[in-house]
Amino acid sequence: MTSRPTIEFIENEAHYARVVEEGIVAARESLRIATANLKNLHVLRGKRSRSIVDLFAERVDRGVSIRILHGAKPSGPFAEALAAHPALGRHERFEMLFCPRTHLKMVLVDDRLLYAGSANLTGAGLGAKSPARRNFEAGFLTEDPGLVAPWRDLFLRIWNGEYCEACGRREHCE
Repeated sequence: MTSRPTIEFIENEAHYARVVEEGIVAARESLRIATANLKNLHVLRGKRSRSIVDLFAERVDRGVSIRILHGAKPSGPFAEALAAHPALGRHERFEMLFCPRTHLKMVLVDDRLLYAGSANLTGAGLGAKSPARRNFEAGFLTEDPGLVAPWRDLFLRIWNGEYCEACGRREHCE
């Protein structure tokens, strides 16, 4: 008998452990991230934290392809962290695309582990902030190919510009 793929409900502070630590940090091949807001989320390493941009640079150096689809201008601290890694911004395995219609929130790790839910790529959404400083967030985590594939395909349709002609917001795009 085959086992059914699982869907795990995650909420609030569980986002950090499950999505960031077990997902983003563990990526081996690819990361596809969609977020309405893009801020300088900090990742804990021992007793210290560092910018998620540092983690992206490390992942890219290890061969991970990263694509970030975002719906708003990145925060100043995120832009500063990115500027501290000028090679990352020019690397063929690191791409960011602004689309003002982007409001979906997803993290797809190695085209097999999917997070979809309410959390943006921010400290208050996915980060290790104290309960008094985080948002109330909910989502799901799954490796079910029947759910992973349509989310991946939606990401790629947006990334490849399939909605651009009829969007009505082209004047705001890069």
